[in-house]
Order: sequence, then structure tokens, then C-alpha cells
Amino acid sequence: MTPTTGPTDPTDPTGPGEPAVPAETTPPVRVVLCDDHAVVRAGLRALLGSDPGVAVVGEADSGAEAVALAAKLAPDVVLMDLQLGPGMDGVEATRRITAASGGSVHVLVLTTYDTDADITRAIEAGATGYLLKAERPDELFTAIHSAAAGRTALSAPVAHRVMARMRSPRPTLTDRERDILGQLSRGLTNRDIAKALFLSEATVKTHLGRIYDKLGVDTRAGAVAVAKEQRLLP
Repeated sequence: MTPTTGPTDPTDPTGPGEPAVPAETTPPVRVVLCDDHAVVRAGLRALLGSDPGVAVVGEADSGAEAVALAAKLAPDVVLMDLQLGPGMDGVEATRRITAASGGSVHVLVLTTYDTDADITRAIEAGATGYLLKAERPDELFTAIHSAAAGRTALSAPVAHRVMARMRSPRPTLTDRERDILGQLSRGLTNRDIAKALFLSEATVKTHLGRIYDKLGVDTRAGAVAVAKEQRLLP
């Protein structure tokens, strides 16, 4: 007896008796982890291993190592912490990675720090996204895939801070505060600023305290980063 066959599927590209053409699969997003804590890296590797669309291809415990691995492995995404102990921090590593790769390697910041200064410095350095470590795993997976595609990925609290800063009026600085901020952006010490502007160091410190308050920061680097973002430098 001749076996009975059903009607041919018109959408099937193969003829009767021919092997089916396998469906194309999307390669996983290749990720390099950068965190100075081995326990954190191990946890991230285990978590990301549960997503077949993500492959961890390298780990770094310092900014310098992350820069070297990014150049060597050319991953899609570098998952970057900001505070990495002594040496190069995550912001500088981000800047070097994005510059060296021409933007083909995307850096996704994953950190516990969400100050305006940290966010501003990371984004100015070229970070594609900024996530907090408190995020749920599914949000991390989504952010990694978004970053790999070159789309901005921000934690909800970070996005809120960015929008709030964009909507708020720029702080008003006095001429003297702008002068001091300009000297600060050149990397001068308080003593050097005092000499350059014919002021006492105590006066410089007083002005710096007021500048920090107005910009909502507590470090020299933070003040310069926010000043650049809001175009406050002379």
C-alpha cells in the first residue's frame, strides 16, 4: 500500500522528501564583566548564564584590564562598575573603551552609585546605559540586549534624575565662583587657584563649598562634570 501524504505546505521552501532548512539563530550578546569584587563577578556570570542570548566571554577586576580585554575580545557589551579600587576607575575605562572601539563596544554601567555627578561623568565618557545593582534580573537582561543594539538603557531612578536635572533651571554662579570653577577644571589645587586669582586658600575653600552646594555635588570631579554638562565653565 502506498502511504498517504497530506497536502504540501505552500510556505515550506523544501520539496517533498527534502530536508528542512534550519531556522537562522541570532548569536548571543558577547559580554565582558568588570568589577573589582570576585564574588560579584561570579554572581553575575551565574545569572547571565541563565540567558541563552548572553555569553560572558571575559572578566576584569580593574579598569586597565577591562580596556585590554575589550581591545582583545571586541565584545558587544562591557558591564562596568564605577568604583574599581586603586588605579583607573570605571569612568576612565569607559572613555578609553568607547574611544578605542569607535563606539562598536558598548559600555553598560552597573553600579550602586546614582549621584548626578556619577551619572553625568559616565554618560559623558560614552556609556550607552546606566543601571543600578538593585535592578531585577529581567531588567538587566533587557538592558544588556538594548545596549548591544546601541540603545540607551537607564534604571528608572537614574532616568528620573536625568529628567529632573534637565527640567531644573541652571544654578546661578557668581563671577568669582565661575573663575574658581574654571581653574578647578584645569586640575589646579586650592593653593594654585589662590595664587592665580590673588585670594587666600581659606577664601577659595569657602567659594568651593558654595559651588558644591549649588551644583549638588561633594567632590571636585563632580563639580567639573556637572559644570561641563550645564555649560557653566567660562
